[in-house]
Amino acid sequence: MKERRCVIISGGDEEKIGDVRGAFVIGCDRGCLYAERQGIRPDLCVGDFDSYGGPLPDGAPVVRLPQEKDDTDTMYAMRYAVENGFDRADITCAFGGRLDHTLANLETAVFGAKAGLIVTLSGNGERAAAFGPSAGVVRIPRREGYSLSVFAGCGEARGVTIKGTKYEIENGALSASFPLGASNEWARDEASVSVSEGTLLVITSRKTDG
Repeated sequence: MKERRCVIISGGDEEKIGDVRGAFVIGCDRGCLYAERQGIRPDLCVGDFDSYGGPLPDGAPVVRLPQEKDDTDTMYAMRYAVENGFDRADITCAFGGRLDHTLANLETAVFGAKAGLIVTLSGNGERAAAFGPSAGVVRIPRREGYSLSVFAGCGEARGVTIKGTKYEIENGALSASFPLGASNEWARDEASVSVSEGTLLVITSRKTDG
């Protein structure tokens, strides 16, 4: 069965969005502007449009959200992906700008992972993925100049196995209250990560000197 993919264009720093062929594209607030700039027509635009008040793509359906709400614009898009049976959600332009928005997007990814989706995030050269047991073994290709960190998405993740890294673990546990999995590195061309209970956040970040 073909995987159903949703691309969510968030409102962090703009990046090249990449190939969206075959995906359902949701532009979130300023993300609609990013789509317009890159010649992408969203299948849906959502937001309270507090950070972008310009024209929206012609013909794209629009859901206008109140400014006083529980969900962020990106979280609303993730709920849409979950409720409409997508298997995967890729959040682009997810990082940069305000720290609270970055954290909100990471928590949004964990929400999607708890619902059974594989969720990726990208922005500013950083990448992350959130997933649960249904994802099976997730493979992460080596990125030169980057570290590889694995965190519990929430609470505790059990049955965690990490292979192909300097520090490996088999059937271990990670807690969201202790960053045991921070700043690992590849020992082979790819790492493999899986979990049997809970959710994981896998983050690749640029290494810094010093």
